[in-house]
Amino acid sequence: MNRILVLISLSDSGIQTIISTPDLPKREMEFVNQWKQEGILESFFISVSKKEAVLIFQNVDEAKTKELIEILPYYPYMAKVEYHNLNKQF
Repeated sequence: MNRILVLISLSDSGIQTIISTPDLPKREMEFVNQWKQEGILESFFISVSKKEAVLIFQNVDEAKTKELIEILPYYPYMAKVEYHNLNKQF
């Protein structure tokens, strides 16, 4: 079963913008919750510092995953985004 692991790091200035704009986290989570309901987001983790996130997508390819990440409200504040194709073993 193929999965796409997405590792996201926010920029320091981006964190400050997000903190000072309370609507941004709400809008971001609307996408995350929608993807979960659609069955394309298997897992979602946020680091304790809230600067990094890990998302595991299923039932979509890497190109579609990149499109989804790029529509997120946090996307302009992301310093680094990595995509890893995985085969789930169990």
